[in-house]
Amino acid sequence: MATRDPERDRLSGRVARFARVGAGLSGAAVSFGSNALLGGGDVDARNARALRQTLGQLRGPLMKVAQMFATVPDLLPPEFAVELAELQTNAPAMGPSFVRRRMAAELGPDWRSRFGSFDLAPAAAASLGQVHRATSLGAEALAVKLQYPDMQSAVESDLSQMRAMMAVGRRMFGAIDTREMAVEISERLREELDYAREARAMALYRAFFAGREDIAAPRDYPALSTGRLLTMEWLDGRGLLEFVEAPQAMRDRIARVLFEAWWTPLIRIGVIHGDPHLGNYSFAGEAERLNLLDFGCIRIFPPSFVGGVVRLYRALIEDDREGQAEAYRTWGFQGLTPELADTLNIWARFIYGPLLDDRIRTVADGVSPALYGRREAFQVKRALETRGPVTIPREFVFMDRAAIGLGSAFLRLGAALNWRRLFEASLEGFSEAALAERQKAALAAAGLA
Repeated sequence: MATRDPERDRLSGRVARFARVGAGLSGAAVSFGSNALLGGGDVDARNARALRQTLGQLRGPLMKVAQMFATVPDLLPPEFAVELAELQTNAPAMGPSFVRRRMAAELGPDWRSRFGSFDLAPAAAASLGQVHRATSLGAEALAVKLQYPDMQSAVESDLSQMRAMMAVGRRMFGAIDTREMAVEISERLREELDYAREARAMALYRAFFAGREDIAAPRDYPALSTGRLLTMEWLDGRGLLEFVEAPQAMRDRIARVLFEAWWTPLIRIGVIHGDPHLGNYSFAGEAERLNLLDFGCIRIFPPSFVGGVVRLYRALIEDDREGQAEAYRTWGFQGLTPELADTLNIWARFIYGPLLDDRIRTVADGVSPALYGRREAFQVKRALETRGPVTIPREFVFMDRAAIGLGSAFLRLGAALNWRRLFEASLEGFSEAALAERQKAALAAAGLA
């Protein structure tokens, strides 16, 4: 009997995936054409639904990229942004027979005997995998994150398709060179497939917040985990949307702890949670504790980049134009002219806006949540049409995405805080040298060095 060639299988999987993705997008294109012929006032809405259905069926990296596009103000029509945002919480799940096969592939044919109980129906499904509730043999509540099959092949195929999607984006927004963005997204998506790395990132956050009772990260179970299976502690809690009608004091408390859970690791050890959509947080009890739930997209920055974040903040407050330019150069922006710096400042003042005012305010400060960031995005696009093009440095991508996602959560809560004082508190004793030392120790302890 001939042995199977794993490399040939992987190549076949990539070819098949490329064909399925291409066919799926072609099918969506057919739907777009049909909708245009039929006409009517909801053409964009029907086109958006067709794209969401196509990407949801395909799963994988292409779906992750679509989710990212949906978070950037004014990049997509509102109808498309709404539908693609649904991919984050309503991804189609795989059935019980799939789960049995995948669990056996990861833990062996006797995998059921290693759990006290295991629910074959997923508790949540996303783009790269799904989560099941289980218990250990000692009756501890577990969350079992199981990767969909053939995701390694899917990554390489879908990244090719992503580059095609980004070419469309360049036609929409020609003043932006997205090549560095493509490299960054590719590397981060490949990291998300490595559940062993995710377990180490989870340990990093658990250690960082070990002294706090109001922020928790699950512990992992190495004996029940592999590179494509992550078993961790189940943390009970409710989603952020269940608190949007809570008393103002509770909503402000939730926003404060979210702010600290995101900004403090960046300033202290140069790490951010790069995927801050609402499904990655829950709150225990009456929001006494924030549960951090997903660590697949953890971005580690060099200390110099974080130094640029702090330098730009201070330069914006002091209206220090040379300091602003130096911060952009530190981040990797090339060919920086005073006019280009002014254009970048439009977006910077939007992102940093809540941190620049020494007063209690909402994130949007009187702007409708539906218009959050759209005015600034439009101004940047118009300015870059004459002052561009500009290459977005790769390290900027997930920083920007995460900041927008965090701001959106604050908008949902209607939180009103003195954001500047919160940020200043995180900066106490900051220096790049101290950050570098702490980062080296923290990453080594977590096995991420």
